[in-house]
Amino acid sequence: MAKESIKARERKREALVAKYATKRAALKEAGDYAALDKLPRNASPVRLHNRCKLTGRPRGYMRKFGISRVTFREMASAGKIPGVTKSSW
Repeated sequence: MAKESIKARERKREALVAKYATKRAALKEAGDYAALDKLPRNASPVRLHNRCKLTGRPRGYMRKFGISRVTFREMASAGKIPGVTKSSW
């Protein structure tokens, strides 16, 4: 499980990206790169990293479900994800 400070940092980045999204798009369209440099670095969407919503694990992220592969397997085995069953043939 990721530290709470790491998860909080990621949430803070997400908020900054959302806050500056329209301003960033307008500056890019105008070609004003000097003003883009003055925006906070964490306002750039490139700095975001997908993390598991439950554990904060940064690797093995499944975009469709928003959780890591480990958490997905545990939840699927317990029957907590609707429509997902273990395959057998």
